Amino acid sequence: MGNYILVQTSTDSQESAQKIADSIIQSRLAACCWISTIQSSYWWQDVIEKQQEWTLQFKTRASLYEELEKAIKSMHSYEVPEIVAIPIIQGNQNFLDWIKNETRE
Repeated sequence: MGNYILVQTSTDSQESAQKIADSIIQSRLAACCWISTIQSSYWWQDVIEKQQEWTLQFKTRASLYEELEKAIKSMHSYEVPEIVAIPIIQGNQNFLDWIKNETRE
């Protein structure tokens, strides 16, 4: 089952999140994307920052990670965007098949 991953990133606006999600889905680098609003606290340039962000979570094939990361970076406004992949260890096989069928080879 190690063929599938969740790829997560976050942005500073809903518009940016939707633009990234739409582009990734349109290009079939992911089958779907969840967009959620979060409150973030983090260190940036020696200061603790607090701000509202939008998290994107893409469901995709592990083999598409490098291309997906490159696409996210090309549209992202952050100097150091969070882009992490989380392996899907197990899952509903019908859902995993759907991811396979909705993403490019």
